[in-house]
Amino acid sequence: MEGRLQQATLELLAGSDIQFRRENRLDIALVKNMDIALIFLPAADIPTFVGEGRVDLGITGRDQVAEHDANLPEGETSGVEEVLDLGFGGCKLQVQVPEKGDISEAKQLVGRNVVTSFTSLSNAFFAKLEGKAAGEKLSTNIKFVGGSVEAACALGVADGIVDLVESGETMRAAGLKAIDTVVESTAVLVNPETPTKFVLCQYNIPRDQLVAACKITPGKRAPTVTALEEENWVAVSSMVEKKRIATVMDELTKVGAVDILTLNIANSRTN
Repeated sequence: MEGRLQQATLELLAGSDIQFRRENRLDIALVKNMDIALIFLPAADIPTFVGEGRVDLGITGRDQVAEHDANLPEGETSGVEEVLDLGFGGCKLQVQVPEKGDISEAKQLVGRNVVTSFTSLSNAFFAKLEGKAAGEKLSTNIKFVGGSVEAACALGVADGIVDLVESGETMRAAGLKAIDTVVESTAVLVNPETPTKFVLCQYNIPRDQLVAACKITPGKRAPTVTALEEENWVAVSSMVEKKRIATVMDELTKVGAVDILTLNIANSRTN
């Protein structure tokens, strides 16, 4: 990748004994000791190339995945899923205003000019402040700038900005202060999202609690129930939406389910 996480990423690759040579002005480097290629891309492009292309793994900021998702129609995702928090590149996407100005709360920027390179997240943030649904026209004017966002207020382009803050040194040097946080971010390892949005949930439960359990895991049509050799116990297998699985497991535990397992579905023919 390129940008603020590049040096830490190169150090991570070196620590993994991934040996490569990258020629000047080329974005692709072939690894000498493994059958893989490295592709150096702007962080904002990585969710697209991993989610829609033939890239198997990517390193980017959690903020970039969130920005990509925020720009998609409701119900759609970037097509990538977070595999690992890499523990570096921590920062916050924050609303910032001139330190000596009269603005102290983000809601005071409603109806004014805001400059950012994260337009989708900024639009979603100010839509909530304005009480508007996604897609409705905002009274706040969100303008895109690809770089030097922190200079926008001093140059008279903006009343406030939304920009990444790491140490805060650049923010303070520009005479700005943070008044709200849009997203907290760190470097993450991502890979293509599992094609199905379901996981397989399996558990054992007393037969007299089966009705309650099936209400929690109704499956797409119906759960599969199998009698166990132990009297009055059954095994249940059911498809559950991945985003709900943590809550489902808690609810199953409350009604007496044991040996609860979840399995990713790598290949399926479901509608």
